[in-house]
Amino acid sequence: MMKPRVFADFHNADPQGRLRLNCNGTLEDLTQQGIELKEGIPLKLYSEDLEADGVVQFSPEEKIWVAAIDWKAIERH
Repeated sequence: MMKPRVFADFHNADPQGRLRLNCNGTLEDLTQQGIELKEGIPLKLYSEDLEADGVVQFSPEEKIWVAAIDWKAIERH
């Protein structure tokens, strides 16, 4: 199964290093693809020149959805 490809701002990480999934580009991609965020959903996250696999989590501290990624496995394009 292919992971949905969703924009993420790699400069918008929380203190745990998870990408916040609340920027306009992310929300637009989620809406266009009809994705409802839930715990454990795998995503392919991208920006202009970066790409990484992530897993959706909910941040109870910030009350927003985030994605845990492996910062050492980021692909550059």
